[in-house]
Amino acid sequence: MVNKGCLNSLYFRIEFQLMMKNLKAIGGLFFLSILLLSCEKEITVDLPEAEKQLVIDGRIEQDQPPFVLLSTTRNPFDPSGFSGLEGFFLNGAEVRVSDGLNTVTLDEICTSDLPEELLPLVAEATGFSPEFIASVDICAYTVLDNSFLGELGRTYRLEVNYNGESLSAVTKINQTIPLDSLWFSIPNGGDSLGFAYAILSDPDTLGNAYRWSAQRINRYPSWSAHAGEMKDPTYIYPLGSANDDEFFNGLSFEFGYFRGSFINSTKEDDLNEERGFYKVGDTIAVRGAVIDRGVFKFISAMEDQIGTQGSPFATPANLQGNINGGIGLWAGYGVVYDTIICTP
Repeated sequence: MVNKGCLNSLYFRIEFQLMMKNLKAIGGLFFLSILLLSCEKEITVDLPEAEKQLVIDGRIEQDQPPFVLLSTTRNPFDPSGFSGLEGFFLNGAEVRVSDGLNTVTLDEICTSDLPEELLPLVAEATGFSPEFIASVDICAYTVLDNSFLGELGRTYRLEVNYNGESLSAVTKINQTIPLDSLWFSIPNGGDSLGFAYAILSDPDTLGNAYRWSAQRINRYPSWSAHAGEMKDPTYIYPLGSANDDEFFNGLSFEFGYFRGSFINSTKEDDLNEERGFYKVGDTIAVRGAVIDRGVFKFISAMEDQIGTQGSPFATPANLQGNINGGIGLWAGYGVVYDTIICTP
């Protein structure tokens, strides 16, 4: 039989020892707090303001006019958000494009003057929705009369002069490579939400690179807050949109993509469980593009940076574009189009 007095004595000793340990721990923490507070000192760091550089975001594809946005790099402490974009895109530049035979000076036009049918093109280049672009004045450079259109297999030189600074770049519109097949598939256990898939046969020449974008061209139903509107007003690039043939040179390979969305989209299907998915009933217009390796490297690095924003483990890196005298990208696209009907 166990003596209750012995048990009570044992419990008391254990509780007393635990209490003393807790007091020591609390005392240690209190002392550490006093020590840290006594070492507190206000530090002011003066960060040098980085020299601003001109930035080009330009593209040309077959049967389409060149399209160029000109801006400057931003200080990290400049106002953020949409309000900080006022005056961000620059006007007053002289922008020329040459194919080796003909040279054209691009027309400057700002979104406040743009016809509505060109807003999706600006949306695609900037990642902002056409509705937002209509509310912020963004200036761009293009050819409005279609007198200068891209051709497959040709090389294009871009020249920009702005406030005494000169920039240039060269790109090529490579020959197109069609997609073998496309389809919509729902992951195991799903009922209506899925992804877009395709098969592409890569030529047996190392160095080919590709980029994918897609647009839902069906309209929102009557019960939606966006009833009657086309689901995507333009083609949207998802993260990871660019790939090269380093690991599948000369092979036919299958790939899939989730649905991309505009920056800060407020549409219900970009905020609920449908985000990133296509849906049964959607009609997807697909654009597959052949790009050169320099364009691929820039886009791939840019998307890596976007995908790791906010991560303390991300490695900062400078994007290596093809612009001489500035930064950014002048990209040629050899484009093919196709359609996916989303059925179960």
